[in-house]
Amino acid sequence: MFKYFFYLNSFLFFGIYSSSLNAQQFLSKTIEHDGITREYTLYIPSNYNDFSELPLIFNFHGGSGDIASQIVISDMRTLADRDGFLIVYPQALPDPNANGSTLWTHKEPSSIDDVFFVEAMIDALAMEYNVDEERVYACGYSNGGEFSLELACRLSHRIAAIGTVARSMYIETFEACDPSRPIGIISIQGTRDDYEGITFGGITYYISMDDLNDYWVTFNNTDSSPTIIDLPDTNISDGSTVEKYSWENGEACLSVLHYKVIDGGHDWPGSFGNMDIDASVEIWNYVSLFDLNGLIGCESLSSNESLDQENKIEVLNNPTDGEIVIQISQNNFPFKYELFSTNGQLVLSGEILHTNYSIDLSHLPNNLYYLSIDNKTLKLVKSN
Repeated sequence: MFKYFFYLNSFLFFGIYSSSLNAQQFLSKTIEHDGITREYTLYIPSNYNDFSELPLIFNFHGGSGDIASQIVISDMRTLADRDGFLIVYPQALPDPNANGSTLWTHKEPSSIDDVFFVEAMIDALAMEYNVDEERVYACGYSNGGEFSLELACRLSHRIAAIGTVARSMYIETFEACDPSRPIGIISIQGTRDDYEGITFGGITYYISMDDLNDYWVTFNNTDSSPTIIDLPDTNISDGSTVEKYSWENGEACLSVLHYKVIDGGHDWPGSFGNMDIDASVEIWNYVSLFDLNGLIGCESLSSNESLDQENKIEVLNNPTDGEIVIQISQNNFPFKYELFSTNGQLVLSGEILHTNYSIDLSHLPNNLYYLSIDNKTLKLVKSN
């Protein structure tokens, strides 16, 4: 009942406040696919230009939902303007075998397979906009999260990382899952929301969250045991708390991340339900660390980075969750440093005054950065 009440109020909210949603940057688009006119909404960030390729994230609504409801649930515009990425909110088709509910995974018999629809959208957007096709991501709520997991299984050659909220993997997707490469996965699930999976009459329909995590931990070849952190209960009135599970050191520096919302329901944390975390922020901060090759900069993320032989510069603790240490072999201090985001924005600068010089990055969002020192540039990754 709450779900449908929420959707109804989402529609009203979006209709009333649509005039204040920077409509010039929200574009209603259509594409002809498989003989059907399909709809999606595209958000173009304020710093978009024709010279820099930007990442793109698909954000899929839940079952019986639509574009407007998902924008209300997961409005990523502030993040997109901050970090420079395109957002696509697609529209699912009504499923005649499910009383006309809009679904990404249609019940059989059906000729609708929206994996191909997503691939068509990637191709069309890459033709029209400056898209970094190495950094295309997907996330979704409920049925949209289920569909994101299907994309991880079937479209991993085009999708770099995915996030799922309030849904595990459908058993048929699980049994047929065959990704072409390891892929970054973040999941957010409440313990009161079928956390143990869905089984009826002895038949399993959705696997448990433990089985979901075990699958991707094994496939990505990460550490078998997670790091577990009890996150601060910043909102004691929401009736839930969050445990963060992180399996690290996978192939191509990949990880598997899971937020277990204790006593959480069928929610999108940060929008409704649990308010200790913001699912939109957590998803973007995680997926944006990856491209189709794995963790961005993985090949150069040893503990020591040598930039040339005459004036050796080393960066310790890279990737970092807060602080890096710069070691320079020469004594002709100071050295100027500048830190740039992937879209070329200067986010930090200063002077290195001595060897073993520390720079605090804890206030910066998780992402890839470029550190310039003495006319030399290297990649840094900020991650939790």
